[in-house]
Amino acid sequence: MRSPMSWRAIAPLSVLLMLLAGCSATADEPGTAPSGSAGPVALTNCGVPVTVTKPPARAVTMNQPATEIMLALGLQDRMIGTAYLDDQVLPEYATAYATVPVLAKEYPSKEKLLEAEPDFVYASFASAFSDEGVGDRAGWNKLGVGTYNSPAGCAKETRPAKLSVNDVFAEIRDIAAIFGVRDRAETLIADQQAKITAAAATIKDAENTTVLWWDGGSDAPSVGACCGSPGMIMQAVGVTNAFADLTGSWADSSWETVADRDPDAIVLIDASWDPAATKQAFLQKHPTLKDLPAVRAKRFIVIPFSATAAGVRNVLGIEALAKGIAALPAKVGS
Repeated sequence: MRSPMSWRAIAPLSVLLMLLAGCSATADEPGTAPSGSAGPVALTNCGVPVTVTKPPARAVTMNQPATEIMLALGLQDRMIGTAYLDDQVLPEYATAYATVPVLAKEYPSKEKLLEAEPDFVYASFASAFSDEGVGDRAGWNKLGVGTYNSPAGCAKETRPAKLSVNDVFAEIRDIAAIFGVRDRAETLIADQQAKITAAAATIKDAENTTVLWWDGGSDAPSVGACCGSPGMIMQAVGVTNAFADLTGSWADSSWETVADRDPDAIVLIDASWDPAATKQAFLQKHPTLKDLPAVRAKRFIVIPFSATAAGVRNVLGIEALAKGIAALPAKVGS
């Protein structure tokens, strides 16, 4: 392995090679990848031009969704580091994940990442490329290190206006194109689309089922709004989002509004720092909420937090919501 000093010495040459390749590559529309297998790739990601002359061989992933997309595409042999999980990796990826060095429990320092000598850094959330993370993408690009940020985690002006399953699939295709494994992406996407279709087919009269998606917050609930992962998952199942009129991915509401909207079912997001069981107990003791029909009948559906960020786990969230809706007790008075 080269020393960090020797890596820094060759960085300007890497930059030159990328710039020369960029002159000959044809850029596609934002969020799309060109056809072909492992040649130069040029795309725009979160408003940032990304040009890769050959598939990266020393990638580092940050955040669970990015890591699991790489593992789902069988790219663990191209990963020389990873960081920041919210949950344990899915069992089917555990063996592959165990072969990848963990650089930090959360974000590594920029110095730690430099020591790993990456040629590509892939993250799910904009925070990864902030001062609290490893520094901005422009700085890494100047060092000859390619970067990619999940479109769902882009700044507001460049992320999808309303996240859909197809946006997640587009990210998978982008990463597969960058690493020269497009066929693997199509196999993965076909499998996930089949599971989503099957899950949605199990629900009858879904559009007449109104769902409150409660992410967290007891004083004021943070609810799934129109345009992020919660809305995407509810839309894929076909149920009606009780707070589809609110902008953004999540939004703060009030318990009075929840009571007024009287949802048929309540999704409880389960996180280690805010368990679903705690949320359920809160609702059942709340002087106003405990008498809501959905609370009295325990029409609760638990979905892990890790299934709510754009990535390969979204299909698990969709399946969990569909299964939960199908298994719910009958509505009071129906």
